Amino acid sequence: MFPFFKRLVVPLGLLYVPFAVLVMVGASNAVNLTDGLDGLAIGATLAASATYAIFTYVAGNRVVADYLQVISVPGAGEVTVFCGALVGASLGFLWFNCHPAEVFMGDVGSLSLGAAIGMVAIVAKQEILLVLVGGLFVLEAVSVILQVGSFKLTGRRVLRMAPLHHHFELAGWAEPKIIVRFWILAVLFALLSLSTLKLR
Repeated sequence: MFPFFKRLVVPLGLLYVPFAVLVMVGASNAVNLTDGLDGLAIGATLAASATYAIFTYVAGNRVVADYLQVISVPGAGEVTVFCGALVGASLGFLWFNCHPAEVFMGDVGSLSLGAAIGMVAIVAKQEILLVLVGGLFVLEAVSVILQVGSFKLTGRRVLRMAPLHHHFELAGWAEPKIIVRFWILAVLFALLSLSTLKLR
């Protein structure tokens, strides 16, 4: 289902399997790329999880889903509990992971959290919306793609360093300033994605 459209649904048939794999792998790696500064990835994960808690509740409630013109998915409301657990775990982890971090996430945590958000997007039938909900993750992943692509094709770098948060670090921004500003971006992306429930 496409955001901002009332009933634009593309039936993929058997192509849905590779599409779902792409969503999971893409989300997993995008969160992993974002995990480079203390608290950055977990703060953005918190915003995305809270947003998908609302979307899974809406998808699981037939009356609300029909009113908001989104696909009703029986049982999806149960995933709201999982999203709530992700929000709670993110808050608890952020307590110790904020700058300067006492506990680090690593690849095991970031890849798992990204895959979890991708799975929730698939369950809620809001896979395309993941590009907006996880807009910060997308920016970070695209910055790496552009940097690598540009360097391989032209031998020149687009950014001082990729992912994007390291570019701002080398530009002289303090680490806490980058983290908080990126959190603000993550929250803005989350709010914009929630607006798609009514802007159709």
